[in-house]
Amino acid sequence: MATLQELLAQRAEIEKKIADVQREERGVAINKVRQLMAEFGLTAADIAGKAPSVRSAGSGKSTGKVAAKYRNAQTGDSWTGRGLQPKWLKAALADGAKLEDFAL
Repeated sequence: MATLQELLAQRAEIEKKIADVQREERGVAINKVRQLMAEFGLTAADIAGKAPSVRSAGSGKSTGKVAAKYRNAQTGDSWTGRGLQPKWLKAALADGAKLEDFAL
């Protein structure tokens, strides 16, 4: 029967062999992937699913500022018509004014 020290040494040797084989197989797999990427003209972004998309003129979110649609003539405050109504507009509407009164 083998001693504890012999079994531990065998285990260490087997674990080293396993790590060597894993490293070698991983290298082979990486080379296959690189070869396929070169063959098909793929990039890492294509593989990750993060390929840049081509935007058409009217698609997606705009990054520029939006022109004001409503303005308070007394104070000069404005509102684009997007998001929550500002306090000055809510107060004016509550006092009986119409939204069209502030349109530009």
